[in-house]
Amino acid sequence: MSSAAFQIAALRFEEGRTPFLSARRVAEQLGVNLGELAGLIGVARNTLTAKTGARKVDAALSPVVRILSMASEMAGDEQRAAIWFKHQPIPGWAGKTAYDLVHDGKAEKVLSYLEAVRSGVYA
Repeated sequence: MSSAAFQIAALRFEEGRTPFLSARRVAEQLGVNLGELAGLIGVARNTLTAKTGARKVDAALSPVVRILSMASEMAGDEQRAAIWFKHQPIPGWAGKTAYDLVHDGKAEKVLSYLEAVRSGVYA
């Protein structure tokens, strides 16, 4: 996904009139509460809602938003992308889903997998 395409896709995750991503919107998209989202991205729940933690939260949410945007583009639907993210095991990762890999700090592996699939490599 190009930088411009990512920026356009990420617009739906913006927090009002700020340049930061919205943890609430990402949580809604995934169908999880803020506590679960905090655990997924490795930040404290209070950090998700504190204005002082906006940059940290933005950095932690960015890989998830990139994954969801890319998966939405490929699946043609945001809801399907969220279901894939949470429930579809990724080949070669012992039954782990994108959710599991992100939780384990391996978001870049999910992005690499999606790039490979988009390029026509069947995994």
